[in-house]
Amino acid sequence: MKKLNFAIALLLLSSFLFAQEKVDIQMMQKIKDEEAQYSQIEMLAFHLTDVCGPRLTNSPGYRRAVAWAVQTLKQWGLQNAAPEPWGEFGKGWSTEESFLAMKIPYYQPLIAYPYAWTNGTPGLITAKVVLMNDLDSISVDKLGADVKGSIVMVKSPDTTFLNHFKADAIRYEKSELDALPDVSMFTPQRYFYYRNLVNKWYDVKHYLQSKGAEALLTISPNGGDGTVGVAGGLTYYKTYEATLPQMVVSREDFLRLQRLLDYGQSVILEMNVQNKFYIDDLTGYNVVAEIPGTDPILKNQVVMFGGHLDSWHSGTGATDNAAGCIATMEAIRVLKSLGVKPKRTIRIALWGAEEQGLLGSFGYVRKHFGNLRDMKLTPEQEKVSVYFNLDNGTGKIRGIYLQNNEKVRDIFSAWLQPFASMGATGITSSNTGSTDHSMFDMVGIPAFQFIQDPMEYETRTHHTNMDVYNYLSIEDLKQAAIIIAAFVYNASMREEMLPRKPLPAPWPFVNENGFVK
Repeated sequence: MKKLNFAIALLLLSSFLFAQEKVDIQMMQKIKDEEAQYSQIEMLAFHLTDVCGPRLTNSPGYRRAVAWAVQTLKQWGLQNAAPEPWGEFGKGWSTEESFLAMKIPYYQPLIAYPYAWTNGTPGLITAKVVLMNDLDSISVDKLGADVKGSIVMVKSPDTTFLNHFKADAIRYEKSELDALPDVSMFTPQRYFYYRNLVNKWYDVKHYLQSKGAEALLTISPNGGDGTVGVAGGLTYYKTYEATLPQMVVSREDFLRLQRLLDYGQSVILEMNVQNKFYIDDLTGYNVVAEIPGTDPILKNQVVMFGGHLDSWHSGTGATDNAAGCIATMEAIRVLKSLGVKPKRTIRIALWGAEEQGLLGSFGYVRKHFGNLRDMKLTPEQEKVSVYFNLDNGTGKIRGIYLQNNEKVRDIFSAWLQPFASMGATGITSSNTGSTDHSMFDMVGIPAFQFIQDPMEYETRTHHTNMDVYNYLSIEDLKQAAIIIAAFVYNASMREEMLPRKPLPAPWPFVNENGFVK
C-alpha cells in the first residue's frame, strides 16, 4: 500500500510540474530513441581527440579541430556554420620534439612535458642540475654563479604521496545532488590572484634566463602513476617574450631528483625540446552554427549552448573539454536529424582560449552583447533566452546548477523529470565555474552549467597527459547529449524566454582583451 501511495504521489507531482511547464513527452522520447539508434558519439570523440590531437589555442591541432567541427556541422545541415573571430589572441605554439633523461648517477628516461609557449633548447643539451628553494629572484641570487649553464629545479616542499585508499573515479550519490557547494567561482579576487602569480613567475623565468640558466624544471602539481599536470604561460600574447625552456616533471621522477640533490649527489640530465611558434594568424576563433527559428515573432530570439574547443597540450583534451564539445555537437545533430522546427533560433558555440582565461567567450560576449567594463548592453543581449554549458569532464549529467537564479527552479524540475530514470535529478542553487557560462551570466543572460559525475576528472585527467580518449565514458556522453538536446529544445519552444536575475555590476578592472588590469 505504501508503494502504491508513493507512486500516486509521484504521478501527481509529475502532472503538477507538467501543468506548470509544458514538456513535449513524445519529443523527449524521440530524442532518446535517436541517440540510442544512431549515436555519433564515438565518431565525434575519435576525430576530436585522436585525429585532431592536442588543441592548444592557435596551434595546428586547434586549427584542425576548428576546420573539422565546421565541416561536420555543415554536413549535418546546420546553418551559418563557420569559424567566428572573437579578437586577437596571439601566437600559436606546438612541441615538435621532447626528451628528458637522467645521465648521472645512472641512466633513466624521465616523464616530463614542456610548459606551453616556452622556448626550446638549441638541440640536445647535457647539463648539471641545481636546486633552488622557490621560484623567486631571492632564490636565484642565492645560487649565484651555479645558475649559469645549469638546469634549475624548483624545490617542492610537498614530498608526500597520496595512497589510493579512495577510488580515483566516483559518482555522486543522489542525496548529494541538491546540496553541492559553490566550486571555482569566477571572481575578481581569484582572477587577480592567479594573474599576479603568473606575472611574478614570468618575471623570474626571464631573470633565470638572464643569469645563463639552460632550462627550468618544475614538479607536476597533481597526479601520481606518471600523471603530469601541464599548463602554460603568457607568452602567446604579443607583448610577452618566450622564456627559457621549461618542463613539468612527474612527481615520482621529480622527487627522486630532489632527494639525490638534497643528499649531495651530482645529477646530470640530457634534455632536448624543440618547440615551434605560429605567427601567421594571431586572431582567436570560436565555432558557431545554427538551426534557424521558425516562429515569425520569436525566431530572432536565441537559445545558445556549447563547451570549449581548446585544450592543453600534454594529452588530447578528451575530458577537458572534447567531452563538452562532443555532447553538444551530438545534441544539435539529434535535433537536426529529428527535423525540429524550433520557435527560437538554436545556436551552438565551441569556444577558443578558455584555458587562457575564458577569452573566446569573453570576446564573443563583448562583440555581441555588451561590455563588462561599463555594462552598456546591446539590443542583441535582450534576445538571448539562455546559454547552457558542459565543461566538467566526461561524467553523465546528474542535474543542473541554478547559478543562484531561483526563478528557473520549477522550470528545470519539469525538464529533468523525464530523465530521472537516467540519474538526472539534481537541482542546486549553487554555481560551478570558472568556465564559459560565466561570461554570459556576467552580462545578465541566464547561463547554466550542468552537474556532472566527477569520475576521475580532478584526480586523473584535468590538464594532464592522461586526458585522452580512453578516459571518456561514451555511455555517459550519450546520456549527456540526450539531456542537452532536451533542454535546448524546451527552451527554444517556450512561449516566454527564461527569467533573468538582476543585472550584475560592471567589471571596470577588465581591459579590452579580457585581462585584469
